[in-house]
Amino acid sequence: MGLVIQSLPYLLLGAVQTLKITLVAVSLGCILGLVAGMGRLSRRRLTSFLATCYVDFFRGTPLLVQIFIVYYGFPQLLDEGQKFLMASLGMPQLLQTTHIPVFVAATLATSLNSGAYVAEIFRAGIQSIERGQIEAARSLGMTEGQTMRYIVLPQAFKRVIPPLGNEFIAMLKDTSLLSVIGYVELTRQGQLISGATFKPLQIYFGVALIYLIMTFTISRLVDYLERRLKTGDLDRS
Repeated sequence: MGLVIQSLPYLLLGAVQTLKITLVAVSLGCILGLVAGMGRLSRRRLTSFLATCYVDFFRGTPLLVQIFIVYYGFPQLLDEGQKFLMASLGMPQLLQTTHIPVFVAATLATSLNSGAYVAEIFRAGIQSIERGQIEAARSLGMTEGQTMRYIVLPQAFKRVIPPLGNEFIAMLKDTSLLSVIGYVELTRQGQLISGATFKPLQIYFGVALIYLIMTFTISRLVDYLERRLKTGDLDRS
């Protein structure tokens, strides 16, 4: 454990980056997920179709492949678009290859992935609201948008907090895949230290322990929030 203790400051720096990218990914994922979840419930076929395609693609493919597509594939797509634009304007083509910063690629890939899962969480939360409440709101003269804003969404948000907490924990662990593109989060930091010390057992045990502490703490916080929400509902009833 002496080596783990010596490496702890560097591992904690990696843990901070893990929490940072997870928080950004889930926050942006909540925005994307709310839009996509409501899109899947839309009566407009095109909107529902596009939202379903987005959710099915990012839920049906591995996050590691999505990271590769964003980090390695998007620059190629941008280069091809640049070549087409230059050719159409009759201008000489640039030889410089487009490069996406690691943090931008990591944020984009994880946010898109998280948004697909959050979309299903929000869709289930919205559909869990009793139909009678929606009909009562509409009978009082509220528009569909007002009903969704003032009646459905406030209750749905409360119900989706526990699964959102689980999504945060899952994304926290999945950020370890970002090490393949060189993003220095906790797992990548462990790889660097292990390569320098040739002590993989001790280092990766320390990495696993830090992951366990973070996920255990967050899961207890989610349980506390869930109990508080249930208590609030009982008090009002």
